[in-house]
Amino acid sequence: MTIRSLMAPAAAPTPAEGQAGKYGTVLPVRMQIIPSEGIAARIQAAVPPGAQLTVTCLPRQGVGPTIRTAIELAYLGFEVVPHLAARSIESREQLAGVVRNCHDAGITEVFAVGGDAGEPAGPYDSSLPLLEDLAEVSGGRIRAGVAGYPEGHPGHSELHMLDALLEKQHLASSVVTQLCLSAPRIQWYAQTLRREGVRLPVWAGVPGAVPRAQLIRAALKIGVGPSLTLLNRRGPLGRRLLQDGRYSSEAIVAELQRGEAVEGIHLYTFNNLAGPGS
Repeated sequence: MTIRSLMAPAAAPTPAEGQAGKYGTVLPVRMQIIPSEGIAARIQAAVPPGAQLTVTCLPRQGVGPTIRTAIELAYLGFEVVPHLAARSIESREQLAGVVRNCHDAGITEVFAVGGDAGEPAGPYDSSLPLLEDLAEVSGGRIRAGVAGYPEGHPGHSELHMLDALLEKQHLASSVVTQLCLSAPRIQWYAQTLRREGVRLPVWAGVPGAVPRAQLIRAALKIGVGPSLTLLNRRGPLGRRLLQDGRYSSEAIVAELQRGEAVEGIHLYTFNNLAGPGS
């Protein structure tokens, strides 16, 4: 399966908020990429025009490369969602500049996270105050997705993370899960959120066609737990997940499409611009 065939559904209308994908429905897919030199040209060559992309924010780079890459891709005709890491934003004035640049480029949605920087660069130490200022500065013109953790957060309890979602859901438009390799776990998490009062649509975060070693390094860094053991299984399941040494998300995507728990697929590519299979 090529990246063009995978991303084709992204041009279709997204289901209404709160309405999960039905049996047999192809869920919308968006790709997460990392800002780097030449990435826009690579995306143009591999990804169909109009596809949905998100641009991550690395703590060592700050928000500058994220916004510049997002704007470049938006002007090339892609639907872009830049990540705003709260702990990497230096001031409310910088946030206002980001909002202006996004508005000028036709960007109407961001993804707001706390971020991995050791010390805040400015007034925001978590996503909640960032979301509050974003709503005020943008006048409500920019929607914001927030993060969810199906396998828990390495620094906080599950109860803490649930309370945080409940506290900020009035400022958010969706939940995007941390990378997870288990469709049942993602579905359980989405159902748990709904049962506990989180009404936001959930996008399932799964890896793209990523080399096994790279995926394991990333998973260990972000604290992915039980599902990481799936990569070490032998037999039919192991062969389904790994093809020629690369992770294949075709099985998990198919399982999520058969369920009714998630709104779409958020594909973590790590800049490996291939489809879910190798």
